[in-house]
Amino acid sequence: MGEDRSRAKQEVAAVRQAIDLGMTLIDTAEMHGEGGAEEIVGEALAGRRNEAFVVSKVYPHNASETGVVAACERRLKRLRIEALDLYLLHWSLSHPIAETIEGFRRLVRDGKILRWGVSNLDTDEMAAM
Repeated sequence: MGEDRSRAKQEVAAVRQAIDLGMTLIDTAEMHGEGGAEEIVGEALAGRRNEAFVVSKVYPHNASETGVVAACERRLKRLRIEALDLYLLHWSLSHPIAETIEGFRRLVRDGKILRWGVSNLDTDEMAAM
């Protein structure tokens, strides 16, 4: 989704139909269509933000304290929303986890995310934190 602009109208319609049918969770990431999927979701959510719990994920190479914040701001702009319901580190760390967490905490303080966490980390990676 979001990789071929010629399919954008159909993709937006598909997301809207999914919401109409009861889908309440939308999970995307900056790597999905290099932001194109977020643009589709943003268009589909226009006027319907309260109908979906929106999750996005940050690339590990963007997971420094300032990188997390900048990446989130790009997410919000593409999604056309004020805040993410959940923001996740996509996979294993490229930066110290303390930096990533501080970036997440800053985003919570600024009202740009409501919750944060990790995705695609195994038990050993979680224990190492």
